Amino acid sequence: MARTRVRIPAVLALSAALFLTAGCGNDASSTSGEGQDQPRAGKPSVVVTTTWEGAFAKAAGAEDIKVIVPQSVHHAPDYDPKPSDLAAVAKADFVLYAPFEPYAAKIKEAAGSKAKLVEVELDNDPAKVSAEVGRLAGLFGTADAAAQWKTGFDAEYTKLNKDLQAAWPGGSSPSVVTQVFTAWSAKLAGATTVGTYGPEAVTPAQLAELSAKKPSLVLDNAHMSTGTVLPDSGAKQVKIVNYPGDDLELLPVYRNAAAELKKAMGTP
Repeated sequence: MARTRVRIPAVLALSAALFLTAGCGNDASSTSGEGQDQPRAGKPSVVVTTTWEGAFAKAAGAEDIKVIVPQSVHHAPDYDPKPSDLAAVAKADFVLYAPFEPYAAKIKEAAGSKAKLVEVELDNDPAKVSAEVGRLAGLFGTADAAAQWKTGFDAEYTKLNKDLQAAWPGGSSPSVVTQVFTAWSAKLAGATTVGTYGPEAVTPAQLAELSAKKPSLVLDNAHMSTGTVLPDSGAKQVKIVNYPGDDLELLPVYRNAAAELKKAMGTP
């Protein structure tokens, strides 16, 4: 039976500046070292910084996965990789990280000549997920496993999307304001996005502008919430979780988002 080694989930509240850096400069096609576009033979040992990268690796077909950031750390800049973390990095075949993570530099320094560093674009938009999973499978040499996962993912995503559209109040697409990193959940619901905010807190000018659009829902990023986004607007605020749990499964993220959206739309 496949064995996945997992540390514990990392539910991170990343700083606005770091996320902005990620949004502007995350080149998902970038890896370091030579020959990284060639698949590895056998089952690779993969070290990942968080459960999000871990879930991408598992979807791509990796089985031996170690997560670095522990559950007790809720804010990425607070975490300083331990010597044991860095030792694990040096022994890995692949090391997956997001460039906005503040400890990325230490991870790079720790990787030995064997370890292949792979930048991962963390976004739950289904098209981006499929692209990243496929790219990682190419590196791991696990294309068949990734293709099987994608078939199940596509079927489940389509079902959730149809269920949410059937739950639209009055049969009309709900209007939403969404935090920039939870836009994928608006897409899942088939909602009409009338405005976005973040990652920093909404300014008074933005508050007036977004409230004037009269959204029915506000989709808030649970990992970097700035509190009630549009007070007194009448919009229901929905917390959307981006990070997978310790099982490194992506689909529960979408199921949980769908359940919260249904609840907010008044559907049991």
